[in-house]
Order: sequence, then structure tokens, then C-alpha cells
Amino acid sequence: MWPRGGYPMEALEVSMDSEAKITPILIITCVLVATAGLMFGYDVGNSGGVTSMDDFLEKFFPSVFHRKLMYDNDNGSAYCLFNSETLQVFTSSLYLAGIIATFFASYTTRHLVRKLTMVVAGFFFISGVVLGAAAQNLGMLFTGRIFLGCGVGFANQAVPLFLSEVAPTKIRGGLNILFQLNVTVGILFANLVNYGAAKIHPWGWRLSLGSAGIPAFLLTIGALLVDDTPTSLVERGRIEEGKAVLKKLCGTDNIESELKEIMEATRVAQQVKRPFRELLQRHNRPPLVFAIFLQIFQQLTGINAILFYSPVLFISLGLGNDASLYSAVILGSVNVLSTLVSIYSVDRVGRRLLLLEAGVQMFISLVMITVVLHWHVIDNSEDLSHGTALFVVVMICTYIASFAWSWGPLGWLIPSETFQLETRSAGQSVTVCVNLLSTFSIAQASLSMLCHLQYGIFAFFSGWVVVMTVFVYFFLPETENVPIEEISEKVWKKHWFWKRFIDDDRIPKTSVTSA
Repeated sequence: MWPRGGYPMEALEVSMDSEAKITPILIITCVLVATAGLMFGYDVGNSGGVTSMDDFLEKFFPSVFHRKLMYDNDNGSAYCLFNSETLQVFTSSLYLAGIIATFFASYTTRHLVRKLTMVVAGFFFISGVVLGAAAQNLGMLFTGRIFLGCGVGFANQAVPLFLSEVAPTKIRGGLNILFQLNVTVGILFANLVNYGAAKIHPWGWRLSLGSAGIPAFLLTIGALLVDDTPTSLVERGRIEEGKAVLKKLCGTDNIESELKEIMEATRVAQQVKRPFRELLQRHNRPPLVFAIFLQIFQQLTGINAILFYSPVLFISLGLGNDASLYSAVILGSVNVLSTLVSIYSVDRVGRRLLLLEAGVQMFISLVMITVVLHWHVIDNSEDLSHGTALFVVVMICTYIASFAWSWGPLGWLIPSETFQLETRSAGQSVTVCVNLLSTFSIAQASLSMLCHLQYGIFAFFSGWVVVMTVFVYFFLPETENVPIEEISEKVWKKHWFWKRFIDDDRIPKTSVTSA
């Protein structure tokens, strides 16, 4: 269950799941670690709300502010309202900084400890919050955003690894998705804060940016309080400490088999001096391909465009100034509740079924939105009727629900449970880097695409949903209830396509017996 060495050791399979308990310390540890998702979610949800506040726009992005005034006076296009290169750079700079930071985070997770990497992420977050909330010019604003991006890079590198290394096989998926659940809670929290802060003039935007200090503080404290993972401790030669932590997490003294397994996986991993080069070896091709494609596909679902566009639809329902609040509460609640569905079902129905069902649901939702907006273009000349707008809002909720129980959490879960120990840190770096690069690209392009393609942007994303669903159907094997140290033997070697990349000579011929 715990290490991910990638080499099947059949004699070890029964010990952990037969003896280990789901202990309170295990749950508390996972919850504390997953608070990193709160910070990431708050950053994602916060930027959209702050960049729509008049005081913020007038101070830092005056051209967008004047365009917004024209729209408020019924003299502008809703599609092109926020089409500004500088504003797009502000939004996407977080992800660009995260891309660079994740490679430094790879070094700290491999050569130092997982826990230290999360502490560093917390301090980056706190520094970014202070600079952003106190910003007097674009320089301070962008610097704060870059510091937040560095925090994202370090947190997204360490947290999924940490959770995978401490989660029992039978609930590994659910505990790992705690990170994504906290992301959705962070987005909801940010939306509610933005709604209240928008009514405070002229410093409401500072309150909104400064409130990110709450999840940043929780992450830092949580990272300082938790023990490092048994695998991380053993990797650094701290055997007795690793053994003690393993006993606490498992709730049993009978952990000799698991400890031997960790030590064997660590011995093999330490023979690899250049993990990024090892990652390119043929036998690592399957997890590497999924680390790349799942992150790209996650962004090509169109989730960012949907979340950006939804407030306009709520305004068209006649909710007026309360549109932002309704948008925040309804969509945010759907996001959180659907992620809870994923936590419950991921280890029961499996990863593949969730992704395939969501693909169909997202495609239907996006196509319906495209069709409706094709006939009722929301611009200064024509608004949606109340009934039509309500139908589109239902379609948006249906879309968000399917994303929240599938591509949202599983895009992170699946790569985190498939890399071997010797390439785990490097593999997670690639996962985070590709995710942030894809998010950066979409963030840079989405506002311009919305302006030029208008409702066609939803048709664009629906096409990609078809592509990713077909990819999952043919190439993604099921990893539900498979111990992560046996993924190579029980998953890749039995798949019709990926088995050709697995070399039998790399699998140890000897097994470790239980103590």
C-alpha cells in the first residue's frame, strides 16, 4: 500500500490491508495535508472575483475598467468585456511561476522531505498574500502573484505524493481526493469573500486578496504539525522514526512486512541517480503518458471558460446585483457536493467509469449550451429569456457536477498512484508542470477565445471532451483497489496496449515474506 516502488512483491500484498486500521491520526494527517487545496482553490476563485471589482480595475487596469463602464451603460459586448493581455498575464502569471517552482520542489521532495516542501509552500503563500493585499502598483501586485504561484508549485508537488504514501489501498482514492475537495471549498470561500468585499469601497479588493492568508496560515501550521511519511523518513536513513510513524498511521505494531517493503523500494530508488532520465525509459512510458495527457485534457474540458461565463447568465435571470452571490453559492455548492460524490464512489465504482460517465455528461451539457447560445446570443442587443437562461444554468450545473467527480480530482489522483518510487518525485514534477502549463495556456487564451468565438468556445471544448473520453476508453486501465507497489504487474502488464512497454527482467524474482 504505502511505497510505490513499481515492482510486484506478491507475498507483501495481504499484510497491510489485513492488519492496518483507518486510524484517527491517519484521517487527521490527511485532512491537515489537504488544506493545501484550500489555498490553491482560493487563488483560483479569488482572481476572477477581484478582477471584476471596479476599484481594483480602476487602480491597476484602467482600460478594462472603462470598457466595463461601457457595458454597464448598455454599450459594450459581454463576450469581450475582460479581453486584456495585461489582465490575462496577471491571471496566468501564477501558473507560470508554479511551472518553474515545481522543478525546485522536485529536488526538495526527493532529497529533503515531503513535509519541508509543504512548509516552504506555506511561506510562499503567506508572502504572496502580504504583497498582493498591500500592493500599491503593478510591480507589487505581480510579485505577490508570482509568490503565490511558487506556493502552488511546491504544494502541488508534495501534497499528492504525501497522500499517496500514507493512504491505505482500499481508501487511497478517497483520501487523495481530499486535496481536490479542499480546492472546491477554497473556490466557494473565495467567491463568498469576493461578493462581500465588492461592496466595500475603495479597499474591498485588499480584503479579498488578504483573506487568502487564512488558508495559507492553515497550510503552514498543518505542515509543521504532521509527521513526514514513512517512505520519506526511510529514504533518509531514519528507520526508527519511519517505523514509529508507520505504527501510528496503521494502528498496529505488526508493520514489519510493510517496513521491509518500503526499505526494498527505497534501496532500488536510491540506485537511480538521475530520476528525470530514468523517467524517459521505456518501462516508465505508461505513467508518463498519463501524467501528461490527463493534465492537458483536464484543462481542455473548458472548466475555466464555463466558470468565467456563468455570472453573465445569472445576471440575465434578472438577479441584478445578487447575481454574483447566486453564482458563487449555487455553482460552488455543486462543485463541493459533487467532489464528495467522487470521494464516496472512486474506490467503489473505479476511476474509468467516473471518467467515461462524466465525458458523456459534459459533452451533452456543452452541446446544449452551444445550441441555446447560438439562437440567443447574449450581447447588448438581445438577452436570454428567463426560462432559457434557467435551462442554461441547469446545464452549467450539470457540467460542473460531472467535472467535479471526474476530471477535477482524478486528473491528480491517477498520476500520483502510478509512478515508481525511484521516479515518483520527477513524475509528480512533470504532472504539476504540464498542469500549470496547460492552465497558463488556457488562461492566456480563454478571454480572447471567448471574445472572438463567442458561444463557439463551448463547441470547441465539447470536441475535446469527445477526444479525451475516447482516450480513456481505449487506453486508461483501472487502478481501483490495486496496491500501488503492484501497478506494474497487475495493471500495465495486463493492458492490451501498455504491456509492450513493461520489461519482465525489471521485476524482482525474489519476494519478501511477512515477518
